[in-house]
Amino acid sequence: MKVSILPVTTYQQNCSLLICETTNEAALVDPGGDIEFLLAEIAAEEAKLTSIILTHGHLDHVGATAELIQRFAVPVYGPHKNDAYLIENIPDYCDYFGFAACESFTPTKWLKEGDKVFIGEEILQVFHCPGHTPGHIILFHPKMKLALVGDVLFKGAIGRTDLAQGNHQQLLHSIKHKLLPLGADVRFIPGHGPMSSFGDEMRNNPFI
Repeated sequence: MKVSILPVTTYQQNCSLLICETTNEAALVDPGGDIEFLLAEIAAEEAKLTSIILTHGHLDHVGATAELIQRFAVPVYGPHKNDAYLIENIPDYCDYFGFAACESFTPTKWLKEGDKVFIGEEILQVFHCPGHTPGHIILFHPKMKLALVGDVLFKGAIGRTDLAQGNHQQLLHSIKHKLLPLGADVRFIPGHGPMSSFGDEMRNNPFI
């Protein structure tokens, strides 16, 4: 699987482009904005967008989703249904945070612990990791030992829990009981900032 990290908007949140190199099918994970930039990257790879995957419902990670659905009629997978309240209120959050207006939407499938998402012949495992939001999920590709963790964990930091329905103890539980057991050699793409590995964070991250 080919992976490209594409920071978008002034928030510089990481949107990931995942491409099955056998079928050339592609998924965008957390398309927060800058649609034309994202589509240019897909075109440069000569890939076909076949799905959108969301780790959680915060506006900066889902902002381009409704327009992508309108333009390409692709399915949307995730997050967990406990983040439905965030997606339903997207227009209000746009006003509050000063984002360009965008619409709410209904995912094709809410994801839960134990689900699998397919991109061509590639398989991503789903883990429910609440704390930053109640419906946050992470994606794990065992063959590559790669996780896409959204805003659960960062290099040297952890996700915020001071936003509505955040829960610090839940977040720490998700990190310690869902992420770290996947293995110290697993590298991860966070929602913002550079990649790291679970082993590096176990050694150096003061929050865990």
